[in-house]
Amino acid sequence: MSQRSFYIPAVNLMGAGCIETAIETMVTYGLRKALVVTDGVLSRMGLGKRIVGALHEKNIVGIVYDGVQPNPTEANVEAGLAMLRANDCDFVISLGGGSPHDCAKAIALCAANGGHIADYEGVDRSVKPQLPLIAINTTAGTASEMTRFCIITDEKRHVKMAIVDRHVTPLLSVNDPTLMLDKPPALTAATGMDALTHAVEAYVSVAATPITDACALKAVTLVARNLRQAVAEGHDLCAREQMAYAQFLAGMAFNNASLGYVHAMAHQLGGFYDLPHGVCNAVLLPHVQAFNAHVAAERLRDVAQAMGVDVTGLDARDGAAACIRAIRELAADVGIPAGLRQLGVKEADIPTLAANALKDACGLTNPRSASQPEIEAIFHAAL
Repeated sequence: MSQRSFYIPAVNLMGAGCIETAIETMVTYGLRKALVVTDGVLSRMGLGKRIVGALHEKNIVGIVYDGVQPNPTEANVEAGLAMLRANDCDFVISLGGGSPHDCAKAIALCAANGGHIADYEGVDRSVKPQLPLIAINTTAGTASEMTRFCIITDEKRHVKMAIVDRHVTPLLSVNDPTLMLDKPPALTAATGMDALTHAVEAYVSVAATPITDACALKAVTLVARNLRQAVAEGHDLCAREQMAYAQFLAGMAFNNASLGYVHAMAHQLGGFYDLPHGVCNAVLLPHVQAFNAHVAAERLRDVAQAMGVDVTGLDARDGAAACIRAIRELAADVGIPAGLRQLGVKEADIPTLAANALKDACGLTNPRSASQPEIEAIFHAAL
């Protein structure tokens, strides 16, 4: 039997109002000056100022960097790193969804290890732990607040770099659903489908374990039961909280079992066209699982059951087909576009997208290996 590791932040706070507990915890860590990494939208909403004010009450200084783009770039990382060094910050707070979290991870990693974030593309390329990172989540989807994954766009190559490194795991993750209530339906849908994708890819991954299986299937069930309601009624605190648990469980699963071709392909779409990651995942998910069904039908049948499908009497093949139908139905119900063409993806770009997808580390654990023509065929099917 091979040895396995299980990565997760040391402390994880969940539930309404836990942001206050998080700030008390920072005090006990002896942290004194934070670079608060967020985006312009949250900054304009005043959330950055709110966090800085709460820190000030506990004698912790907060410096806000709000230049993170929806698909964070190397330039975003360098700008934040310069601000961190200029202000002599001793820790980093990420505030937002996947983009601020990933940018903050990259800043914290480079601050401790030197160099540029491109130096750490791949798996476990760093030597030292990053600066302490406190990840405050405001969306239910990416789970970046608790994973060892960091995705940064290389604008010169038009690709998303996957940094998979145990040293970018945050010290503390915070999931307070009261911070998620004002998220618009489209963002709620995209991030929720991202969480579903994490769970499904982790469950069919060749690196899955009994621990990741349990997390993945529970995440699938929670998404199937709560995403429609969270999209339809954004101020339903119960639905928001259940989605927060769902995305966290999905994060526990893929943080340790990794992912597959959905993410490997979606990263290329995001890097090439600057598209929203969750939407790309949602469109690609049923097509990649149709490809995987040849080797992972029994597992996909389990996913169908976790989504609430009655699989009694269905063999593995029919169960897998039911799973794919259920994924499509959920995506349609929450307003996900039907195909990549609606997102502006061009057929002529598919060979380049496919070639880059095959270089993405996320594809290594997909249950079925694909050739360049097979990846191209999946892209074509998803158009």
